[in-house]
Amino acid sequence: MTVVEQSTSKPDLAKIRTDVVGSLLRPARLKEARMKCDDGAIGAATLRAIEDDAVREAVRLQEEVGLDVVTDGEMRRLNFQDSFGGSVEGYDASRSTLKAYEKRVEGAVPGRRWDIREMHDVGTAVSHRRPVKARLKLANNLPLDEYRAVAPLARKPAKVSLIGPDRIAQRFTYESSTAVYRDMDDFLSDVVAIERQIVSSLTDAGCRYVQIDAPGFTAYVDPPSLAQMRARGEDPEQNFARSLKAEAAVVANNPGVTFGIHLCRGNQRSMWHREGTYDAIAERLFNELPHQRVLLEYDTARAGSFAPLRFVPKGRVVVLGLVGTKGPELESLDTLRRRIDEASKFLPLDQLALSPQCGFASDVVGNLLGPDDQKRKLKRVVETARAVWG
Repeated sequence: MTVVEQSTSKPDLAKIRTDVVGSLLRPARLKEARMKCDDGAIGAATLRAIEDDAVREAVRLQEEVGLDVVTDGEMRRLNFQDSFGGSVEGYDASRSTLKAYEKRVEGAVPGRRWDIREMHDVGTAVSHRRPVKARLKLANNLPLDEYRAVAPLARKPAKVSLIGPDRIAQRFTYESSTAVYRDMDDFLSDVVAIERQIVSSLTDAGCRYVQIDAPGFTAYVDPPSLAQMRARGEDPEQNFARSLKAEAAVVANNPGVTFGIHLCRGNQRSMWHREGTYDAIAERLFNELPHQRVLLEYDTARAGSFAPLRFVPKGRVVVLGLVGTKGPELESLDTLRRRIDEASKFLPLDQLALSPQCGFASDVVGNLLGPDDQKRKLKRVVETARAVWG
């Protein structure tokens, strides 16, 4: 089935050739409204109406360029991790603002590694490493609200992204939470149960594609991140094994639903957080996770070669994140076709697809490129997919 045919018939979401990771640049009007709401100058209802308009624009953009699936652009989130952090009660965490995110990236140097500062005294849950004050419970199902709002606007299937348990575990101050959770297994048991509740609510509402964001998996190949784990007395191998089990449990027993899992090396104000190739984790990652689609960052040399794709089982689709989102430079069609051809030496072409490397705005501040750059990049994804797969 070609990309053109998919636009007029019900697609097999596990096999679509174009994808989008989630976040899009926030319009200036939305940022201004968010700032005013944070300051108390406008109410939540006014902000919501402006968010609705931004979601409509996001859907229109994605459908106009021809993507096979769309998101709401994460227009209602300050940060992609709000999907869980903003949906639960129990964390000892504070509310964030647009100004706080702008301050967080002051002095950022595009194209450099971002210093991972683990702020313990302030910050939102999951976006910062925080303890709990009570057992977690689902209080405000933000992903469900997002899906219910975007689905009626979209002619193409709409997907929702949800931060996965690996990142949630990495951003949990367990050493200050032993009065509530006896250990990490106890904590992750609640996390998995809550995330399964969110997934069930989405599928009951008609969502047929759920993406799990798992940027923390690249920490297991990044020397500074591994050093941080060991400094806290953790065993990275044990953490990795525990996370694989939890990620699989979140999506288990959901027939008819496509699950994707997205891995990257950080994406904030055109900077990155980690480096290291997939080689050391690839075999277990690709074979122990049941997700039908694996969205991988592959736009820079930090990701290494395509050789680890040889471990991907039959029937699984790898979505190559070859189109960068951190800057305005547009990849050429020839370059992308050549890169896909290189990947096909390790995994058959019918098990490959294409997407941007990450979101364009993992938080409300966004990366250093403009709306026109974003549109050109999304169009290039579609143009390349049509040239490669028909």
